[in-house]
Amino acid sequence: MRRSLLGIIDLCLAAAAGRRATVFVSNRSKRRSHRSSALHLQKCHHDRRTFLLRQIATPIVSASATTTTAILPPPRPAQAAAMLMDKSSPDVPPFSGDAAAAKERFRRAIGDVDDLLANYDEITRTGGDNVRLYLGTQGVKSNMYGILKVLNGLREEADDIVEFTEALNEFEAYLFQAEGAAYQSLFAEFSSAKIEPGSLLRTARGDVVNMRKFMGILASQLNLKL
Repeated sequence: MRRSLLGIIDLCLAAAAGRRATVFVSNRSKRRSHRSSALHLQKCHHDRRTFLLRQIATPIVSASATTTTAILPPPRPAQAAAMLMDKSSPDVPPFSGDAAAAKERFRRAIGDVDDLLANYDEITRTGGDNVRLYLGTQGVKSNMYGILKVLNGLREEADDIVEFTEALNEFEAYLFQAEGAAYQSLFAEFSSAKIEPGSLLRTARGDVVNMRKFMGILASQLNLKL
């Protein structure tokens, strides 16, 4: 009986030891599993943080670029429609004066042409007459009024009178081409040629661009600072 009891006790002790071993192994497995899960969560958190930082960084750069672009001023725009030349603007008197006054009149004429080009869409919204107003061929509101007389009086002031004369001839040709296209745009809708006013006004703008180029050459010949 005693031996039998000892055998039973031995079996119980062995079973208990087996359970402790199993629990120990199980606990080690759980700790490893928890450690692995923690590392996995930490890696996911790091990857997510990196991803979010990359996503945030891109809009900041774009916003900075947009802000930089937005603050750049456009070339010589009128501050408001009220500043544009119209038939209520003050008259420009016929020119009379010396070479210095003639150069100043020409410099102001270049400014009027630059304003015309910078605000062309706004100016032509009511038709071609406003273009002619800026060109000095309609009314007396622009410093372009009488400009050929002004420039002809400056021939002797040029560095090279031949180059000055050639540039002046080109300027005059483009001036009257722009005037002609702007004038025709006023009657285009009644013409049998079926030409759109907008097409003629675009042609006039191209002539004004070329005219302005030769004004720059003339100003260079006169050593005129713009």
